[in-house]
Amino acid sequence: MRRFFENLPQVTRNIFIVNLIFFVATLLAEDFMTRTFAMFYPASPLFRFWQPVTHMFMHGGFLHIFFNMYALLMFGTVVEKAIGPKKFLVFYFICGLGAAAMHTGVEFLSATSYLAMGKTAEYSQLLYTPVVGASGAIYGLLVAFAMLYPDARLTLIFPPITLNAKWWVIIFIGIELITGITGTAMGIAHFAHLGGALFGFIMIFVWRKTYRLWDKEKWI
Repeated sequence: MRRFFENLPQVTRNIFIVNLIFFVATLLAEDFMTRTFAMFYPASPLFRFWQPVTHMFMHGGFLHIFFNMYALLMFGTVVEKAIGPKKFLVFYFICGLGAAAMHTGVEFLSATSYLAMGKTAEYSQLLYTPVVGASGAIYGLLVAFAMLYPDARLTLIFPPITLNAKWWVIIFIGIELITGITGTAMGIAHFAHLGGALFGFIMIFVWRKTYRLWDKEKWI
């Protein structure tokens, strides 16, 4: 286990550790951690200015953190080694903040609609529904990996289907877009995932166009 952590890139390793610390703390004091560090709609009395950052380290259960951390280790390790730790740190947090911004924007549209139609119960539920998870930043990493290594072959655990990375990302984003618009798979912040993916795409695209996507003297 020690050798495993030592072989991880610095930023990926530290993000992984912070997520584990937050998860253990949530198991011990769920109400306090959720009310303090999950993200609430800005008009909510539970909103705090640091929540757009801290919600990235909060998770709603074992499977939630397991799959997010699995993706972080799998794709974050490769992306960080490619673009370097400083750029990777900036990339990760901007993707997470972009996810929070898009989710909040969609919430604003919903809140405006609820108030206009007098749906006070729905508006109250929106105010007190927390958002947790690193998924927005993780979707940014997926997009970055697919843009850097579009022809890398990836196989799902279940079903065991193998496709190029670029096609998997297109499929995942398509699913998120459809489920987000139709309102299916409730309880998942689909537009946060899309926000992270969008910001990830923009950053990699801009860095490439301006010849700033490199680690020291290694160009991508």
